[in-house]
Amino acid sequence: MKLLRFLPDKLILMMLGAVALAALLPVSGQAAEVFSWVTDLAIGLLFFMHGAKLSTKAVFEGLTHWRLHLLIFSFTFVIFPLLGLALKPVLVPMVGDDLYMGILYLCALPATVQSAIALTSMAGGNIPAAVCSAATSSLIGIFLTPFIVMLIMGAQAASIDPAEAIQGIVIQLLLPFIAGQIARIWIGNWVAANKNWLKYLDQSSILLVVYGAFSHAVNEGLWSRLPLMDLLGLVVACLLLLALVLVLTNTVARLFGFSLEDRITIVFAASKKSLATGVPMAQVLFAGMASMGTLILPLMLFHQIQLMVCTVMAQRYAAMPREGELATQG
Repeated sequence: MKLLRFLPDKLILMMLGAVALAALLPVSGQAAEVFSWVTDLAIGLLFFMHGAKLSTKAVFEGLTHWRLHLLIFSFTFVIFPLLGLALKPVLVPMVGDDLYMGILYLCALPATVQSAIALTSMAGGNIPAAVCSAATSSLIGIFLTPFIVMLIMGAQAASIDPAEAIQGIVIQLLLPFIAGQIARIWIGNWVAANKNWLKYLDQSSILLVVYGAFSHAVNEGLWSRLPLMDLLGLVVACLLLLALVLVLTNTVARLFGFSLEDRITIVFAASKKSLATGVPMAQVLFAGMASMGTLILPLMLFHQIQLMVCTVMAQRYAAMPREGELATQG
């Protein structure tokens, strides 16, 4: 049973299936245009449901713990991108220029919501702070990530029009999210009661983007330009990046004197990157680019690695004695 936690999760397996389908039967021509419209609608619905699911109260509940949130956001939107840039001399020889751009895109993304909260809960961390931090990170990322992308990706992002990118993000992601928040008054209870099957809506939207992105990439000759050694190097690069962030978040949280519960929240909230936000956002920022498949490939791999590594860490954190328990034992 212990081996199960090292197996890819169902979403990653389905995404790999979408990549394989795109390799064998890529969508093209008029069908690709229709598929793009369907994908855009699915993404809008995805963010509408995110807005309907997320409690507005949860976003504000832990804001008083400003030191914790400031540290998490600093890692998410500052330290991560700086690490990506600083590691360029190491990463480019390992993965090549195209996949390195994908790593930079990964570094610019907001944190996850579901997995950060779930892992914090499993480890016995500060759950209200994790909820607040993850939710706020996703919202801030809608505005901040496009600017970070344009700042750190250089020529790869040169074709992105800032005004057009922001407009696309607002129309396709933010407005549906706000509409979902408003509609939560009427459908919030229904969404909460049906969350088990509504998760398939999230997954379907992501799979549509992955299939469309890799179809476009295959039509442009992706696999002929992507050496196997670069893919293997990408695994090492993702492990290296995650290890550095995990060590840094834990070390800095200790130096600032945070409690164990808060350190757990900082480690898991600050080390995650959102697949659910990153894939749809790539559809908006890099629409039509032949390299979009390689840009989201590092995110797909990093997502799986962070889940496997952090699940093991959460179990170890859960087994650690708390201060109250030590006092009782004493």
